[in-house]
Order: sequence, then C-alpha cells, then structure tokens
Amino acid sequence: MEPLWRLNKYLYKYKGLILLGIIFTVISNIFVIIPAQLVRLAIDYVVESFSIFRPLQLGGAGEIARGYFLQFVFVFGVLILIMALLRGFFLFLIRQTIIIMSRRVEYDLKNEIYQHYQNLPLSFYRKNSTGDLMARVTEDVSRVRMYLGPAIMYGLNLLILFPLVITYMISVNPELTLYSLLPLPVLSLSIYFVNNLINERSEKIQRSLSSLSTYVQEAFSGIRVIKAFVREDDSARGFKEASEDYKVKSIRLTRVNALFFPLIMALVGVSTIITVYVGGQQVISGQIGYGIIAEFILYVNMLTWPVTSLGWVTSIVQRAAASQTRINEFLDEKNDILSTENLEAEIDGVIQVENLSFVYPDSGIKALDQVSFEIHSGQTLGIIGTTGSGKSTIANLLMRMYDPSSGTIKIDNRLIEKYNLSSLRKQIGYVPQDVFLFSDTIGNNIAFGLDEADREKIEQAAKDADVYQNIVDFPKGFETMLGERGITLSGGQKQRVSIARAIAKEPKILILDDCLSAVDTKTENVILNALKKIMKNRTSIIISHRVSSAKLADHIIVLDDGKIIEQGNHSSLMAEKGVYSELYEKQTQSGESVEE
Repeated sequence: MEPLWRLNKYLYKYKGLILLGIIFTVISNIFVIIPAQLVRLAIDYVVESFSIFRPLQLGGAGEIARGYFLQFVFVFGVLILIMALLRGFFLFLIRQTIIIMSRRVEYDLKNEIYQHYQNLPLSFYRKNSTGDLMARVTEDVSRVRMYLGPAIMYGLNLLILFPLVITYMISVNPELTLYSLLPLPVLSLSIYFVNNLINERSEKIQRSLSSLSTYVQEAFSGIRVIKAFVREDDSARGFKEASEDYKVKSIRLTRVNALFFPLIMALVGVSTIITVYVGGQQVISGQIGYGIIAEFILYVNMLTWPVTSLGWVTSIVQRAAASQTRINEFLDEKNDILSTENLEAEIDGVIQVENLSFVYPDSGIKALDQVSFEIHSGQTLGIIGTTGSGKSTIANLLMRMYDPSSGTIKIDNRLIEKYNLSSLRKQIGYVPQDVFLFSDTIGNNIAFGLDEADREKIEQAAKDADVYQNIVDFPKGFETMLGERGITLSGGQKQRVSIARAIAKEPKILILDDCLSAVDTKTENVILNALKKIMKNRTSIIISHRVSSAKLADHIIVLDDGKIIEQGNHSSLMAEKGVYSELYEKQTQSGESVEE
C-alpha cells in the first residue's frame, strides 16, 4: 500500500465526496437488511395465518379472513418493493459520490503527470520510450482509478455490510449463523486465486496485444518499403504468428474466466443447502420459525458478492500499487536544468561560447570538445560539419535543452543559467533537423509559437519561408488540415512551414538546424535570400552540412568530431584550401551549390 499513500492528498481534497459516499453506503445497507426481516415476518405471518384460516373457513368466515390475510401480505410486498427502490436510489448516490471522486482524481493525476513530463529535460525523453510514457499516463492511471473508485466502493460496502448483517444474524441465531457462513471464507480465497490467474493471463494478453499493435503500426507505416521489396507475404506471415499468440493467450484467459461464476454459484449453493438443512432441523425441533430460514438464505446471498469482491478488491489494490510505483518512478524524476536567478529580460542576441564540452549522459558519447566562438548582435554564424560532428548539440545547448559538461555559454554577457527558461526560449526561433508538425491546420502550425494568432504575421512568415504560394494553392489554404506529423505535405514543404513557424514569433536569435536539407538548391537559394532581410536585425545560426547554406554567414566554423578545425568567413576559408574549401569543391561538382 505504500506507493498508494501518494494519493492521500487527492483523497483529502475530495474528502466531502468520500464522507457522503460512506453515509450513503450505510443507509443503502440498512435498506438491504430490512427487506430480509420483512420476508421473515411475511412468511411467519402466512404460516400462522394458515393455521388460523382452516377453523375460520369451517366456521363460514373463510372469505373475510382470506381478504384480511391477503391485505397484510400485499402490505409486506409493497414495503419490500419500497425498500428495494430506496436501496437502488442510495446505490445511485454512492456511485455519484465515490465513482465521480475517482474520475476527478484520475483527471488530476493525469494532469499532474503530463505537467511533470512537460517540465522534464530532453535527457529524460532520450532514455524513455514514448510508448512507456503513454502507458503510465493512460493504462497505469486507469488501474489506479480502479482502486480509488470500485475498490474503495466495494471495500466500504464490505466493511459496513458485513458487521451489520453478521451482528444481526448472531443476535437471531448464532448456531445457524456459523453454519450458513462456513463456505464464505473458502469462496473469498478461491476468488482471490482465480483473480490472480485472470490478472496474470490478462497481463500476458496485454503484452501480446501491444506487440501485435506495434507490428501492425510498423507494417502500415512502412507499407511503401514492404511493397517495394515485395515482402507482403512475409509481413502477412508475421502478423499471423502474432495473432496466433494473442489467440492462444485469449483462449487460456477465457478458460479461467469460465471458472468464475460457476465457482461462486457452487459455494453459494452449498451455503444455502447447509442453511436449509440446519435451519430445517431447528424448525422441526421448534427452536425457530420457517421465516428465519428464508431470512438467512437472503443474508447469505447478500454477503456473497461483498465476500467475492474481497478477492477482486485485493487484486485491484495489488495492480494499482504496482501501477502507482511506475507512476511515482517518473514523478520522482527531477529537472536539473533550473534557472539560478530566474531573470526575465529582453535579449540583444550577443552569444559568447567558451571552452564548451558536452558528453551525452545516457550514452557517454562526447559530442563537443573545447568549442569556443562569439557572435555579435545581428550577425550570422554558419556551422558546417559532417554527420555526428556535434552541430545539433550546439543548438540544444544554446536553447538549454541540456547543460554543458564544462565551459560556459553567455548571452548578452550573462551566463545562460541566469535566464528564466521560458523567457529565454520564447526569444529563440528554432527550426529542428527532424521537422515535426502537429495534426492541425497549417495556419495553427505556423502560429504555434505565438501567444495570439495574427493572420498578418502568419502570412508574412509563410512568404518569407517561400511556402505561401504552396499553401494558398490548397483548396482550404491556411485552414488545410495536416495529417499525422504533417504527412499531407512534401518534405520540402514541411521544412518551409517549420521555418515559417520559427520566424513568425519574431525571435531575437534564429537557429536553423540543417533545415534546408529536403529542398532543392533553387528553393534553398530563394529561402536564404528571403531570410537575409529577416536575419539582418537578429542573431542567426545556420547549421548545415551544405556549404551553400552557410556561405552567406558573417563567420563560419567547421566542426569535426566535436572540435573546431577551421573558422573564418567564406572567402578566408576558401583561401586556406582546407576542409571547407574541399567540401565546397565537392558539393559544387555534385551540383549542390547555389548559383552565384
């Protein structure tokens, strides 16, 4: 139960609903006990009336007596019906309090987890899969809700109903109480073991279903590759094998489920037989009336579900504790990227990097080694290098997605750690190497970084990114809905929409991380020429493996294996006849360079 103690703050928050739920449970159970007593009274009344009715019938007053007797039986029937309706009404109120409380806690818990996810650093997402993150905020929270709702509701019902019924049964007939309840502990233990089997097999089914879903998702995502390599038969065979595994596990679960209700009915039947047998002997000996046997059979049936639910509730609590442990594991993750002074200031864009080194904490790969450079406000820095040279790492460090292993980054002569994270990132426009667009309209994707959507800014950003004409050519223009990850657009269109999104927020610092790799050289030239006037008033960093993208920069650094091997402007680097010059020549010959 220790992991579940973390939920006590929510239980305290909704203590009013829990208290009402307890009150309604007590009242509901009172209306369960009363009908059983009315049944006893009705049966005893009928038996006694029958012994009186015979002499009255012989005396000629049989019809009058029969009318009175039926009136009393009708009254008993109406009272039992009223009790059942009242119980149903209070059961409704129990669900309206305890189950609604569990739904509210589920809502709060999901929001707490999601908010915590948002605040965690990028390193957290590098070491945890998206599927695992989603499972904890969906499946694990749902299991915890089962503890907060049904488990608490049925647990309270058991704790309240059991003492009420047992106490009353003992006060009526202790011996019959003992015999009638003998099978119930066996029932509870049996249900507990059956439930454990069900849960164990359900877990296996979930894992099998997850594998099956992953296989199908991957197959459909890569359908073009499957068709291109003519692997449809292999894909179908793999699906059949995954489906077969799921089918076998499902049938095994069905076999266990088949034991559930027969087991309950068998043990309830045994309890009823014992009650009738022992009670019948006591009736014969004159110790009790007929009505008590019927009353006790009703009590046994009343206690059957609460006792059955004991094993079920125990199983739910175990699963909830396991799920809450997983949730707590992520909630206990700390964000080590914090602001030292929480400074919120408008920046000019002067960037100073000194002896910057960085090792990725999860992989241990050294991405940067003693890198130093400086950019003045309004200048453009080009960063050239091959794949894995550390170009994107510089972008991540400038946005403080990570903190450097050693060295310093200063913006406007202040250490980057002093700035409020949100304030700093709002003033940086970032176009990532791997473009990500949301399943929303094109206009909303471009306006993503704006506090308020401004149509004029959106259209101007689209024009500057040379994607405006493509957008207006769509039937719905800026209202065109994009598919998952922007699949509606081509690679080049996605990159240009991503550029428009970055410049729409009018950042002080603009970082273009190899964002022109999916466009041809002609389009690249158009975009760069459009960006020239945008970059005039802001500090810009162009990261690329293409020399053509970076040659317009005021200063260029060439990275190799995390180190700066050359730096200068385009002319000076060409004059050096080094790596930059060689790269330029190769790209010119392969047709990648921009025409002068």
